[in-house]
Amino acid sequence: MLISDSIPLLWLCWFVLSVAVLVFGYFAISFLPRLPRWLIAGGVAGMLWMPAFFSVPGPESELGYSGWAPSLVVTAVGFLQHNGGQIFLGGVLMTIGALLGVLAAFFIGRRGRQDNNDDDRSGDSRTGGKGAERDHSRRRQESAPARREPSLGR
Repeated sequence: MLISDSIPLLWLCWFVLSVAVLVFGYFAISFLPRLPRWLIAGGVAGMLWMPAFFSVPGPESELGYSGWAPSLVVTAVGFLQHNGGQIFLGGVLMTIGALLGVLAAFFIGRRGRQDNNDDDRSGDSRTGGKGAERDHSRRRQESAPARREPSLGR
């Protein structure tokens, strides 16, 4: 059952919170162009969602606890327990996750940009020179004198 087992519940809560962090973070850096936003969000997603193996020693009567958790959590717990091995493992896995996230975001963003370019090119051939009309209107606007808005004070 989901509620009685803490690791699936941890992953579910982690996923929901990380999606909120990614969405709010993406909107927070909206002043950047689209590709850097995708790369930053991809890197953060990779760090948040990269799993890592951990083990917590228990008392002598019990064996302890081990399993998979987000590498950020493993690194934070390792830092709190002064366990250099968990810090190193979690840090390396977070770095690998960030690189994988950046690569995935780069290829997704690049593919989307190529699809848009293909649509523009195919649209020009289907409409019989719609791109040429756009170029003509752009040249006409550039050669026209600057537009003056009416004002009440003059």
